[in-house]
Amino acid sequence: MARILFVMTGADRWTLADGTTHATGFWADEAVVPYEAFLSAGHEITVATPGGVVPPVDPASLAPQANGGEENAAAVRAVVEGAAEFRTPVALTDVRLDGFDAVYVPGGHGPMEDLAVDADSGRILTRALEAGLPVGVVCHGPAALLAAVKDDGTNAFAGYRITAFTNTEERLAGSADNARWLLQDRLTEAGLKVEVGEPWAPHIVVDRGVVTGQNPASAGPLAAELLKKLS
Repeated sequence: MARILFVMTGADRWTLADGTTHATGFWADEAVVPYEAFLSAGHEITVATPGGVVPPVDPASLAPQANGGEENAAAVRAVVEGAAEFRTPVALTDVRLDGFDAVYVPGGHGPMEDLAVDADSGRILTRALEAGLPVGVVCHGPAALLAAVKDDGTNAFAGYRITAFTNTEERLAGSADNARWLLQDRLTEAGLKVEVGEPWAPHIVVDRGVVTGQNPASAGPLAAELLKKLS
């Protein structure tokens, strides 16, 4: 049995370029699909958030159209609302990686609001990389990598091949024009090598122990790849 740390957003609002806010949080199936895959494989999950707040789910991610219909939406909602791990998170500041075997960061726009600048999240991800632990990150979750800054000011993940929610997908989703910054651009500026797949299609990139997924459809393939690294 492995212990997997879910680093999750605590932000339920995303601040836009014009100063308004947009309801957000984590994208449901980006947490639920890996959660169920890891539990089914016999692993243990601990959720950590800034301040230990219950991670808010993006309401749009619970809609039937985001889940392939009412039945799937109800199943995803049941996990989000019923899983004890999501209801009883620990604070990121209290996390020590000793005893954990992997780190996973789901997306949603929430991480762009808080994890992108959260020093504790950055510390955890940097330490995981240095310790050789598998790190899985999907969609907007790679915003958390921006806070993984070493003492010399460089990003711990600089030079790694990754993928993330793309500028094209942000534009297609209608969010790009009013975003304060775009994730693909900011990751590239930090020295990460962002590889782009087709919009909305499953796409993962594996570079050493780091597994990244481009969009919600990539959460399942990413979880499968992370499980291989834990076997």
